Amino acid sequence: MLPGFASRRRFSDLSEQEVLALAISSEEDDARIYRQYAEHLRKDFPASANIFEGMAEEEDEHRRRLIARHQERFGDVIPLIRREHVAGFYNRKPVWLAKNLSLDTIRGEAEAMEREAGKFYTLAAQRSSDASTRELLGDLAAAELGHEKKAEELTATNLPESEKDEEDRAAHRQFVLTWVQPGLAGLMDGSVSTLAPIFATAFATHDPHTTLLVGLAASVGAGISMGFTEAAHDDGVISGRGSPLKRGLASGIMTAIGGLGHALPYLIPDFWTATTIAFVVVFLELWAITWIQNRYMETPFLRAAFQVVLGGALVFAAGVLIGGG
Repeated sequence: MLPGFASRRRFSDLSEQEVLALAISSEEDDARIYRQYAEHLRKDFPASANIFEGMAEEEDEHRRRLIARHQERFGDVIPLIRREHVAGFYNRKPVWLAKNLSLDTIRGEAEAMEREAGKFYTLAAQRSSDASTRELLGDLAAAELGHEKKAEELTATNLPESEKDEEDRAAHRQFVLTWVQPGLAGLMDGSVSTLAPIFATAFATHDPHTTLLVGLAASVGAGISMGFTEAAHDDGVISGRGSPLKRGLASGIMTAIGGLGHALPYLIPDFWTATTIAFVVVFLELWAITWIQNRYMETPFLRAAFQVVLGGALVFAAGVLIGGG
């Protein structure tokens, strides 16, 4: 049997006292998570931090009601039981431990937390034989499932539309700085800089296998180089560009993808078929770069297209001329 699973109990085997104890510990954990979210957001998104503080206070009130009910029925000694002690019970993903969480990610996790808690209380209420306990658990189920309304009230109080728009803009800017900008730089480097060696090899040898090997080496090597360069040159503390690991992964992976796109067609043994498909892939890559620049970097479409197509055409021509010569 797998370690850790043998000691877990099924939810259906828990006594009513243990169900109450599980609910108490769950509310305590959720309140701590919400306060961690609030602390994480306080610097950049103070209004959203106030919302999560309000949600934590709501969880504290739930916990107090559950403790009072436990004291009335079972006394002051509450069994120690947590989510991880129950087989098949939902667990909170430890995303709150990660740095540089986006505002949308935190909002999504909070929504999932309330939905799962509502399901738990609904199931727990169905299993309770005590009328007062059943009523309390039913009320808490309704409260958790209705927390969307509570969140709307907190938003109206703490997050006016102007502040929400400002926070959303800041979150979008952080996404662009951490993921889009280094990823776009990598895609441009991988798509454009590998054109010359790949097509020079193709037209010099007319050998798809050799071209494929050169393309793989150029793409993977460029990806590793770009990834390490992006991660090492800026730790993100002063620039605010976010985690160097995330930026390095975005840049390195997109660089490799950019080069592999027009290298992999040379898996096809027929040279001209492979080269024709590679031409089409290059066109799609350049179009994707133009679209990303226009969509996320707010570069006018025609200017972005001119810059990308001109640069790609010059590098491509250099590769063909060198290979043909």
